[in-house]
Amino acid sequence: MKQTAAIIFRSVVLLIAGVAIGLLINSNRFSEDDYIAGGTSNKLDRVMQLVKKKYVDSINVDSVEGVTINNLLQKLDPHSVYLHKQQAQTLADKLQGNFDGIGVESQLLRDTLFITQVLPGSPAARAGLPNGARVVQVNGESFAGTHLTEDRVNEAFGGKTDTDITLGIVQWPDKSIKTYRIKRSHISVSSLDVAYLTTPEIGYIKISKFGTATDIDFRAALEKLKAAGMKKLVLDLRGNGGGYLNTATALADEFLPKGKLIVYTQGLHEPRTDYFATDSGVFEQGKLAVLIDEHSASASEILAGALQDLDRAVIIGRRSFGKGLVQEQFEFEDGSALNLTVARYFTPSGRSIQKSYKAGTENYRNELTDRLQKGELYTAENNLDDSVFNTSVPYHTTSGKKVYGGGGIMPDIFVPEDAALNCMLVHELARNALFSGYAIDRMQAVLKNYSSATDFAQNYAVSEDEFTRFIIYASGALREMDSHEIAQSKNYIKLLLKAHAARFKWGNEVYYRILNQSDTTVAKAVEALR
Repeated sequence: MKQTAAIIFRSVVLLIAGVAIGLLINSNRFSEDDYIAGGTSNKLDRVMQLVKKKYVDSINVDSVEGVTINNLLQKLDPHSVYLHKQQAQTLADKLQGNFDGIGVESQLLRDTLFITQVLPGSPAARAGLPNGARVVQVNGESFAGTHLTEDRVNEAFGGKTDTDITLGIVQWPDKSIKTYRIKRSHISVSSLDVAYLTTPEIGYIKISKFGTATDIDFRAALEKLKAAGMKKLVLDLRGNGGGYLNTATALADEFLPKGKLIVYTQGLHEPRTDYFATDSGVFEQGKLAVLIDEHSASASEILAGALQDLDRAVIIGRRSFGKGLVQEQFEFEDGSALNLTVARYFTPSGRSIQKSYKAGTENYRNELTDRLQKGELYTAENNLDDSVFNTSVPYHTTSGKKVYGGGGIMPDIFVPEDAALNCMLVHELARNALFSGYAIDRMQAVLKNYSSATDFAQNYAVSEDEFTRFIIYASGALREMDSHEIAQSKNYIKLLLKAHAARFKWGNEVYYRILNQSDTTVAKAVEALR
């Protein structure tokens, strides 16, 4: 195929914001003149002007405009979307991983704010603020018991770099109040969740999104693991809904030799653009397993698809989401933005992995539920029998293996969903932050009995009595809990309790180590690499 454009991938910045938003190629800014065609306002603009000037009641113009624009865009495809100013800013902050603050994670319990994690190297860490701190005062005024909300917490803790916040923390056991004065600074949060050796020669890295600094953090983690003896790697992209495209291609470049095609994009008004690997990869030889599931989307699928097509990795898990549309973002003067689909992306073999949206946006968004109901998450046969793959023209990897497009990346090794992990009870317990809440409320005395994370991971087990106490604790927030689901998910709930307690005291690495000890997909990956 003739190439109308070819570039080395590191030369541009693109964004794939996953399931809900899509992919950002570049940012343009609309001015008021852009709404005028040939000196005459278009119909949509004229209607909005009439509503503003003539409508019988007062209205929120921004809200009406957003709904109107989104109704139009959703007739086109599920990933073209209008973002209000706050939505656009929140998305940018999330992917850039930067904010001004003191560097803590927190949780509201009984109208009191508890510090659940202090980020290493943050102003809070330098000030000595401990995990589990109970915040009762902010800047000398009462804070606990004042009808706290997340917005009030964000308002109190937010602020510009180099400004101070003073926290009053209850000390135990005398209940005295200790004051911490902390200077806010610019905080960078990595989208690399964890990196450690799961065996003496096999590394494990989990990435939650493809943010601005992900590749930098990833390279540093790879180098550290290699120095510790890593020769093979498990890369976990489960639940990763996307991020910046140049980050996804940068990660692919770490595994591929110079000149290999990673992905290309093309649309009616967008010429084909190819993205190639450079000669800077730091893990081009070692064996590689990539974990995906039905929530792995967009940038995750670009990386997994490239490594599968080029026979560089074994893909393990369940069929990915199926998002292959490219969005370009246009910024409005008021800070809102339009993400408009302008192209599709294709894996090296030529596959488009975008699933169909011909039946409408609602059906498109319910497609994962449909997969669950027809049993696709539980048997490999139901994956392969999907009509998408029965009617799809096969493509071939470098070695000649058949692969299919039109509905996500199909793994090489299928691992069924565990019903105990996917039940409604577990989702509700997690959504209501009851695991971390119980760790804060009821398990601090338990944690004091263990000298290290290794000691805790190896020697602590949630007892039947502790499990019962947790269920009683959870019943205060969840009025109805299915007894069958409680019994079915007991062992997994115990595991999550242990993991969250460990995270509370020792951080993410021990949290994932504990979870991964019982993770079938990780076990399959280690087995495949061996």
